[in-house]
Amino acid sequence: MPVLDNIIARVPLLLRYLLAALVLCGLILAMILPRAAILRNGQEVRLEIAPVDPRDLFRGDYVVLAYRIGTVDVPSSLTTSFKRGQQVFVTLRPDANNKAKAVAISAERPAVTGNDIVIAGFVTASSTCRLNEAGTRDCKLGTNAVGVRYGLESYFVPQGEGKKIELMARARLEVVAAVAPSGQAAIKRLLIDGVPVYDEPLY
Repeated sequence: MPVLDNIIARVPLLLRYLLAALVLCGLILAMILPRAAILRNGQEVRLEIAPVDPRDLFRGDYVVLAYRIGTVDVPSSLTTSFKRGQQVFVTLRPDANNKAKAVAISAERPAVTGNDIVIAGFVTASSTCRLNEAGTRDCKLGTNAVGVRYGLESYFVPQGEGKKIELMARARLEVVAAVAPSGQAAIKRLLIDGVPVYDEPLY
């Protein structure tokens, strides 16, 4: 557009650079601030890690996580069917050890009472094997379970920290996540044997 080109041409080069920098900073803040708000104000929930092959758990400083709440049992009385990629809401309830268990799943955000927390996720498998007491999938228990991802399955730790955590992987690894009222969640800290080994900064 000639008119727009003429207007841009009249703007000093330095001012153009400053405007571009401001736009870039605005985009970065738009990505960082919502996550920082979740970490600062979200309800904390303690999540157990599902057993995985240790070789797949750590890749340098990039941590791959699978959660017990990543498999949610669907009651036979529930007639709703879930599809891969569908957004769902999982109700979490702390057990006697304050570790969250998935107790319900629905397509709409449910009302909660007591200590229940609702976390949002997306269906990865509409039909999968249920988990046994050890936290591994056991098809003998039936396939009336749904696989769910929460956006918490990958985590970057500071350079050099991944190997340090990997050496302690034989101990129990847990995650403390912060969950916003919307259901969005972010990893707040990593625990090994119940002891924090890394806290996520707000920014």
